[in-house]
Amino acid sequence: MQKIIERAIQLKKTLVDFVYDAEGEVAVALETYAVEKSHTSSYGIKQQNLTIDLFLTEGKIKNKTPLHIFLEQAKNLNSKDIELVKLWQNNFIGLFEIKEIQENSYQLMNWLTAKTYKVYRSSEIPDKEINRWQLGEIILAIIAPINNLEWIFFSDRIIKGKLSQPKLAVAIGEFRDNYPEFLYADAPELLEQAWESVAVYHQEFVDYLKSDLEEIHEAVRLTLPGYKLNQKIGELQKIMNKKRLAEAGIDDSKSLSEMLAESGASEAEFTEAASDLGADTEAVANIIKNKNKLSMVTPKVDLPPEIKQAESVTVFSHPRWGQMFLPNFEKFTDLLTSESPESQENSNLLVRKYLEQPEANYYVWQQIKQEYPQALEQLLPNYCHKNDFNLETDLDKLLLEHNKPSTPQLPSIASVPIHLNNLFEAAVAQVQKTKSKTKKKKKKKGFL
Repeated sequence: MQKIIERAIQLKKTLVDFVYDAEGEVAVALETYAVEKSHTSSYGIKQQNLTIDLFLTEGKIKNKTPLHIFLEQAKNLNSKDIELVKLWQNNFIGLFEIKEIQENSYQLMNWLTAKTYKVYRSSEIPDKEINRWQLGEIILAIIAPINNLEWIFFSDRIIKGKLSQPKLAVAIGEFRDNYPEFLYADAPELLEQAWESVAVYHQEFVDYLKSDLEEIHEAVRLTLPGYKLNQKIGELQKIMNKKRLAEAGIDDSKSLSEMLAESGASEAEFTEAASDLGADTEAVANIIKNKNKLSMVTPKVDLPPEIKQAESVTVFSHPRWGQMFLPNFEKFTDLLTSESPESQENSNLLVRKYLEQPEANYYVWQQIKQEYPQALEQLLPNYCHKNDFNLETDLDKLLLEHNKPSTPQLPSIASVPIHLNNLFEAAVAQVQKTKSKTKKKKKKKGFL
């Protein structure tokens, strides 16, 4: 096994050298890929190395990856080498927890999917680094297969340490933002369910609010006061949860005691679980009782204060892009419908706001382009200081510069695996508990 591991490391170094030494299309593709990933949270040289290692199997040169080109051009590889390198197309980056430490390997769990892997160490990882690793620590890394069951570290390791539930939830959120294409990379069935849930949520939204909706280009749009929108979404989620329980064969009219009697578990076990998770006891009982039927759950939509308190909120809902909430969007549309919009006060500030605001994604900008093309043709050249700005050819480039790709990323309304939903609920409960304690301490001081 050790010989295979060391050979794999040698081949990996050869592959990296091949990419670094390449010219022409491979070099251009690497530069482009690095720029696209430059918004990723910086960890210095380790993050740069991660980007290079991701490029090996994710970069594209005329629909081929650098790994494929390497295999086509390499002359000194035997059949076993080729077989091993081909396996690496199945590598992926994950957020792993160390579950077990063995002499030459580790049992790691990918927190995104709860799948576990036996991952071997290699001589390239310094003993100084290895000796610091502890059970329960979280590692951001790429792993690659060396056979059908065993893996090696395929990249630098970014050690995040032992994380509390709130900090782990934040780390998962960062991973989602930085590596959306790898969210459920080792569980395509979860990814498929998640995408299906976005379309389902969109249709439920349409059916529930159809009298207030405006149809636009495969989607719908709605404008309501923030408080009323929050109320409507809360009502919709209750309806969806009830329907989902019914589809899973759960009778939501039964009391908790009736469900416990049927399941054979003690009330104490359910109560303890609910307390630990910061979740409702009946919800926990339902999940445990029907864990095979409810492998994914729809997360609760908690609108931020700036949405709830806004005088008006415009919502775009789409079966792939999900839902985009834009407070006071009419201020921008008022600018777009005004005479000489480029000369209006604060016009550049509003353009910048919607270029920088994540909620105003590529899809939203395409709707703006279709409805107000002339206004954009006046505004954007002025904003970009580019008189020859062409809306048809330059807008997509401008959006990409502001991290607005043309391909939708899995929206936040998508269903998530139960273990992640439980983590997020527990994290919120811990934060709320801490805030509650802080408030009590402040009140106590006030009476002294």
